[in-house]
Amino acid sequence: MKTEYNFANAVRNPYIKKAKKTVTIRLENDVIEYFKAMSTETGIPYQNLINLYLRDCAEHSRKLSLVWNRKTHTA
Repeated sequence: MKTEYNFANAVRNPYIKKAKKTVTIRLENDVIEYFKAMSTETGIPYQNLINLYLRDCAEHSRKLSLVWNRKTHTA
């Protein structure tokens, strides 16, 4: 190992834009199991599969279609 290194001609990492950020997210057990099963089938880690799915949603501007049921309460 050298005692000193010269980084004068170093080049920035061209893949830094693709760097991932660690986040905490709460997922239901059945969702995790779904992606883990898919992981077993494909050989791709389940976290990567979740990331790929979310990336596809973002790239294609997919929106959820939610219908909220408002229940009326009587006293």
